[in-house]
Formats: sequence, C-alpha cells, structure tokens
Amino acid sequence: MTANATSFRNRRQAGLLLSERLRGLKMDDPVVYGLPRGGVPIAYEVAKGLHCPLDLVFVHKIGAPGATEVAAAAVAEGSPPIVVRNEDAIRMTRTTEDYIERETGRALAEIGRQRQLYLNGRQPVSPRGRTAVVVDDGLATGATAIAAVRGLRARGAKQVVLAAPVGSPGALDRLAWEADAVICPIQPQNFRSVGEVYADFHQVDDAEVMALLGEFYDAAAAPQFQLP
Repeated sequence: MTANATSFRNRRQAGLLLSERLRGLKMDDPVVYGLPRGGVPIAYEVAKGLHCPLDLVFVHKIGAPGATEVAAAAVAEGSPPIVVRNEDAIRMTRTTEDYIERETGRALAEIGRQRQLYLNGRQPVSPRGRTAVVVDDGLATGATAIAAVRGLRARGAKQVVLAAPVGSPGALDRLAWEADAVICPIQPQNFRSVGEVYADFHQVDDAEVMALLGEFYDAAAAPQFQLP
C-alpha cells in the first residue's frame, strides 16, 4: 500500500487492517503483544480479530542526547535485560557508553512502573511454545521492535511475527533478520515519520492503555480466548 497523508483515521482502524492481513498466516496458538503505549490500541483490534489473548511486551526506547526522537538504543525487560544498540545513531549523535548505561537504568525503572500499573496484579501470558505477534503503531528505526522480538524469543516463543501499519525501509530490513514474518502494509520509500499516515495520532496515555486492557479482558471471558 502506498502511503497517503492520512492512510488511517486512527490507530484502531490500522489495527483492523493488520488483523485482516494476519489471518492469512499460519500461526500456532497466537498471543498478541502490544508495545506500550502507542501499539496498544492497534494490538487490541488485532487480538479481537484473531480471537486470541492480548498482553503487553515491555520495551523502552533510549533517545539520543539532544535528539530524543532518535533511538540510540532500546531495552526490553528480562534476566538479564536485553539492550539493542543502534550503532549508526550512536556514532552520529556521539552517544557515550555512560549515557546508554544511565538511560538503560531509567528505562528499566519506567518499565517496572508500567508493568505494575498496567497489569495490576494480572499474570502475563507466557509466549512459550506459541506464536508471539508483536504489534506497534509504526517502525522508524526498528530498535524497540527488535528488542521486543528478542525478549519474546528469550521467553520461549516458538515463532515471532512483527506487525505494524507503517515502517521505514531501514527498519524493515533489520526486522527481516529478527522476526519469522513481518506484516507492514505501508512502506514509504521516503519515510519521514510514523505519525504522517494517521489523521489522529494523539499520544496514548496510561489511562487509555488501562481502559483498553480492562475492556478486552472484561469481554474475553468467552472460552475461545483461552486466557490463563
């Protein structure tokens, strides 16, 4: 699909499209993992469309000093945590090792805050032996998505599928080596930003994430979801 100025009304419409694309894949016992926060409204629609559990994969971007929109690295929770470095960005922005180490600690603290707030005592859905479908609202550098893919593999996922409505050529090239399949309907050659394909690209906050998770799990009492 070619990118238009407003290819999607909002994230949830993008999720409906992704769920249609994903139905064509052979996936063994899938679980959808949204990247907080922007990926969650999309993951909500994907999980509904696939009739499978919805959970979160906790990752955090480490922005470069003086250019926080540029991902110098990304960290995913784990034992030990998984840090994905963007060597090109590190070199161009002259990011130091001390800075990455310091920001990794801050990122892990934010991940801990999100986990406690969003899950609210609910046990996470294990990806072990299953297909983990990682969902984000777009791929600029791909660093956070790569961290998510590696984190889920470390937790025993049998297969990892990455799904996002839009992505840059560079990010998609990198993810092709990481995920078993990548679903990305909009791949602009002149990629500028994730938000340019959405009419509504508001910043998703904690309250929206919690509301979506609550709504999904309230509706997911039906046995076909097989929630833990």
